[in-house]
Amino acid sequence: MTQSELSNIYRDYIACLNGQGWTSLGRFVDDDVKHNGERLGVSGYRRMLERDFSEIPDLSFNIELLVSDPPYIASRLRFNCTPKARFLGLGVHGRTVSFAENVFYEFRDEKIVQVWSVIDKAAIEAQLLTN
Repeated sequence: MTQSELSNIYRDYIACLNGQGWTSLGRFVDDDVKHNGERLGVSGYRRMLERDFSEIPDLSFNIELLVSDPPYIASRLRFNCTPKARFLGLGVHGRTVSFAENVFYEFRDEKIVQVWSVIDKAAIEAQLLTN
């Protein structure tokens, strides 16, 4: 798989998330996918995403930076959203916050098999102090 092909698959995956196309998720995510070392499988991964969208109705994944080095993707995702209640243990409660997520993906057979994700919680904390 070329860098360009992998980047295109990833962009289609992000479009699937933003469109909440859960029935298509298996096209992008392996049956044995792991997230931060925990095996979720595609059904657990879907539940995680559905929960995220339930808790953050205006959630949108926006690619800020994308690096493709097959079989890996590195991406910096930007979020500007309004969690309904607590988020990452923080009392956001309907305030709009902006933050980034740095995430690495490993692909096999054009599907995500591993995800390593770090969210910039400090950026959210700083916003909550000033609001």
